[in-house]
Amino acid sequence: MNTQISPEFRADELGAGVVKRSTRLADGRELFYFDDPGTALGPERNVDARTLDERPETATMRQDILTGDWITFATKRQNRVMMPGADADPLAPQTPTNPSEVPSRYDVAVFENRSPAFGPALNRATGGVPQAANPTRGLDDMAELGIGRTRTSVGRCEVVCFSPDHEGSFGSQSVTRARTIIEAWADRTAALSALPGIEQVFPFENRGEAIGVTLPHPHGQIYSYPYVTPRTQRLLDNIHRTVPDLMTRVLDFEQTSDRVVLQGEHWTAFVPFAARWPLEVQLMPHRHVPDFAALNDAERDELAPLYLRLLRGVDALYSTPTAYIAAWHQAPVNAGRDTVRMRLELTSPRRAEDKLKFLAGSEAAMGAWTAEILPEVAAERLRAAVASIPEV
Repeated sequence: MNTQISPEFRADELGAGVVKRSTRLADGRELFYFDDPGTALGPERNVDARTLDERPETATMRQDILTGDWITFATKRQNRVMMPGADADPLAPQTPTNPSEVPSRYDVAVFENRSPAFGPALNRATGGVPQAANPTRGLDDMAELGIGRTRTSVGRCEVVCFSPDHEGSFGSQSVTRARTIIEAWADRTAALSALPGIEQVFPFENRGEAIGVTLPHPHGQIYSYPYVTPRTQRLLDNIHRTVPDLMTRVLDFEQTSDRVVLQGEHWTAFVPFAARWPLEVQLMPHRHVPDFAALNDAERDELAPLYLRLLRGVDALYSTPTAYIAAWHQAPVNAGRDTVRMRLELTSPRRAEDKLKFLAGSEAAMGAWTAEILPEVAAERLRAAVASIPEV
């Protein structure tokens, strides 16, 4: 492999001693290395010398006239790799026998997904030849209703590799590494929010085969949407129908309940009053903050060990690791910045050691939920599990 500094390489110092190094992959996709403070890695990075096919056409969205929702058809994702061994891990650093997506050894790496649900309007690999024949035309256009409406799914999807290790999750990282990932989330949130046409940025981690994970490598993703997602639209509507400080009132309500699981100076984790899932916990900053980019250093510093403790508590509930979705809800880019507070919503279908909750008729078809576990009981169990975890 060719070890050198890429001609497009640049380095930027971020918070907490994290250094961001930017380059491109062989097909023009952007790649960012986020180096831990005091990293053992040098500044050099391998050039991606692979010969890659041209990037696929950006996916297409179709509107469901009965709900108004936009459904993306990303057909190239149908044949993605399923649970490869360590010798074929596409998120591991490249080796002579494994031409993976990341050319160099790394601490944290972020890159554009090769077959994304939301992709570029321009193909950088071919000098900016237009790919989006039918791009979105703003929020008003997205809100209109009509039979047979389609748009190109212009946006961006990035993969966030938490570690070069083949197996693990966010919860298996060190406090230092967790802090680096938080810095990466903040940096990418700011950069993606500034892209033309992006209306909402969503970092998340899928963990476990029961959730549908196809790679055991510790990683998450960031989706950047050309519209405000349905969940957030409903939240904005509820804020409009009630009070502008609704989320502050919700936090105050939860902090005085027996559903609090973990609390720090800047963050509180709680099982929500009307939790749908057998395991559901939210983590919310005490200060009104719309997204990761707006967090101050003290909030980021506390989040790293507190979030790790919460995730390890989730795993302490049972004798085997628990599958979950860790969804970081953030305010839209151009709406609700002063009313929508960022929060983590961690959910799992696991309702017992050997039982899962399946979304059947009422939940799946009608969106009318029935819960089997009281939130207060779930919070008590999770508090005990978190208390059994050593300080991180």
